[in-house]
Amino acid sequence: MGRATNFAKWLGFVFGLGLALPVFGQSQPAGPLPVKPGAQVQQPPPLPQNQKPTVFVVKVVILPVAVANNSGQAVLDLTQKDFQVFEDGKPQQITRFDQGGDPLSIVLVVETSSRVEPLLPEISKSGIIFTQMVMAGNGEAAVLGYNDEVDLLRPMTTDADRILDAINHIKPGLDGARLYDALERAEDILEAEPAERRRIIVVIGEKNDKGSETALGQVLRRAQLTNTTIYSIGLSTTAAEFRQPPQQKKDVQAGPAGTYPMSPPPGTAQTPQVMDDEMGNQSIPILPLVAWLVQHGANVVGRNSLEIASAGTAGLHEGAMKQGAIEKDMNAIGNDIHGDYLLAYNPPANEPYGYHNIEVRVLKPHLHVRARPGYYIAPPNQSAPQPGSQN
Repeated sequence: MGRATNFAKWLGFVFGLGLALPVFGQSQPAGPLPVKPGAQVQQPPPLPQNQKPTVFVVKVVILPVAVANNSGQAVLDLTQKDFQVFEDGKPQQITRFDQGGDPLSIVLVVETSSRVEPLLPEISKSGIIFTQMVMAGNGEAAVLGYNDEVDLLRPMTTDADRILDAINHIKPGLDGARLYDALERAEDILEAEPAERRRIIVVIGEKNDKGSETALGQVLRRAQLTNTTIYSIGLSTTAAEFRQPPQQKKDVQAGPAGTYPMSPPPGTAQTPQVMDDEMGNQSIPILPLVAWLVQHGANVVGRNSLEIASAGTAGLHEGAMKQGAIEKDMNAIGNDIHGDYLLAYNPPANEPYGYHNIEVRVLKPHLHVRARPGYYIAPPNQSAPQPGSQN
């Protein structure tokens, strides 16, 4: 896809960045990577060998922040004085405070593999919610489909009817699921948008990748650098099987035939459905994993890639198992996007290389915050892993 060309186009951009914390009272991620929040920038995917590295500087950090009460309802009446922002444990001065006011540039990314074909009609039904609730009045959008290939189904446009038409006419393809390549393509599209627009990716697909050349860690690095938030709706192949007519149903498998990738929960049988559910709910804390992936530009096996992508960029992740859940989840994403608070601060200069933590606090009690937990500054000479590496 001309990775060197794509990379060169966005080397000069300077954006705010960070990661997403799904709970309030965020703790320092414990794990195999250095934990220091800061406000600088990280190096994106690897440079070609004949190209010299460029040093990036971040002058502003922009933080979309969602706040909810104990019932999960959004809290929309807070003011700037209700928030505190910390970087590397040090308080920062909030230089901007807004609520859902920026114009939106959105890329809708939809899996079109043969495995999710029974769910495509339900995805089409969510199109009207996407155009009305997500794009709303100030949004423009593009549509991508991915299976063994990544296809641009509708270029960026403010015409909601054209977006709806593209969603209504999505066709199934082969059985690949190049999720990470599709996310990278979405970043290519958003990178061309004006810096003042809020960049958003909404992805509907299975939780794992199949066949991409790009690594998840590289996608997250770039999303942070360009201040892109990834919202996701996870599709279940189990749910897709139950949507098929009886004669089309087949045994559901979580791994290769005759194998089980991990032990089942105590007291449960090793059925494919149990194993499929467990693969997305392991006990490894997600935030240290996000930080490690970003630092190493790598992939991870056996975890929910959509959940990681959303957690790593301050987005909302929803799982669609029941009939009608995709429409409900799309509505929740629209409400979340337009209910976010937008905070900004100017980070200290000359921050050291490495992973930097950000913590957002709300001074009122019993409220839960979802905000970006940090970002990564790569040394100019850091060698990056091969895109297909698994860790």
